[in-house]
Amino acid sequence: MEQAAAVDPILDLARPSILRNPYPAYARMREATPVLWHELLGSWVLTRHADCLAVLTDSNRFASDWRRAGEDIPAPLLSVQTLDPPEHTAIRHLLLDGFRAQDRQALHDGLELQIADLLAELARRPSFDFVGELAEPVALRFVTAFLGVPAPELDWFVPMSRTVVDGMDAGLWPEKHEPAVAARARLAEYAGGWLADPPKEGLIAYVAEHAADSGVAETVLRNSLRAVLHAGYESASRLLGNAAAALLTTPGALDAFRASPGAAVDELIRYDAPVQADARVCVTDTELGGVTIKAGDPVTLFLGAANHDPLRFDHPTELRLDRAPNPHLGFGRGAHACLGASMAIRLAGSVLGALARDYPDARAVAEPDHRRNLTLRGLDRFEVTLRPRAGEEVRP
Repeated sequence: MEQAAAVDPILDLARPSILRNPYPAYARMREATPVLWHELLGSWVLTRHADCLAVLTDSNRFASDWRRAGEDIPAPLLSVQTLDPPEHTAIRHLLLDGFRAQDRQALHDGLELQIADLLAELARRPSFDFVGELAEPVALRFVTAFLGVPAPELDWFVPMSRTVVDGMDAGLWPEKHEPAVAARARLAEYAGGWLADPPKEGLIAYVAEHAADSGVAETVLRNSLRAVLHAGYESASRLLGNAAAALLTTPGALDAFRASPGAAVDELIRYDAPVQADARVCVTDTELGGVTIKAGDPVTLFLGAANHDPLRFDHPTELRLDRAPNPHLGFGRGAHACLGASMAIRLAGSVLGALARDYPDARAVAEPDHRRNLTLRGLDRFEVTLRPRAGEEVRP
């Protein structure tokens, strides 16, 4: 009698039934082998919160810049995302100073008016796709307004951006690599002229004005602004979709959101974060979780698993919108913590707050459809309605 082939615990995450809710599968991995060598990835895989946090906060031993492990990284890939201190420090400080220099309150005030108008328009329809008709256009408008440039057409930008995200899983599906490289090149071409002809306002204007004194190479500046556009859009749009799915499929969640919106957004990030995995390379032999990781070994951090680690979170499978404290790793930690985390949180608070406040009868009319991505988790489509069920009174 033939034995069934062993199931790969990571490839198995892409099965539709598990893709809808990968957290029980993460739990099995964490309980069985929390520090796992995965042959196909050619990488150690970490699933515990403590181990992931240790790697994220130790850039001396675990590098984002793979040149420190002898890898040849082409110049177009060098950015705030891929450099380590001290090179990373200069570009990060320039971008952070640019973030702080913006009138974020005015930006959010304008955005909230747009959100209110868009929700009012969508409320007149029997149902709509929360992803394509709300999360994606709002996230793109928000990020480009912050940068100070016009938003590109969604029909052009979204497929290209999704192709780049697909390429993040090329370690499992190599066929995704080349299309992602081509899409990244198109995105780089789109963003290439920003510094040569900068807008008068926004983050790009600030960077262009202060670039000469920053000591940062122009290639790194261009790549980093491109990364802000792409990462900001993808993180924000996927956060909105994941959070809406959790709120609209959990009984009583909209009411609980209104009671503690700040803590609720944090919990929604922990519960179903868009960034599910990150990678580093070990540069010094290091013991982690009882295993010696050798210099040159890649390390994959399953942040989605870490955010559901029962050693760090009480009842991690429960959506507790008043959870505090909430030390999730949804936006990373350490030198490479997400630059725009506070803005993404505020954007989510604005959209979900308007939904909870003005449309308390909002609900899902179909199961959310997840994209086949493991590194960045997000929805392909999520049909919802803002109307009460037939025969129900509209709640105030």
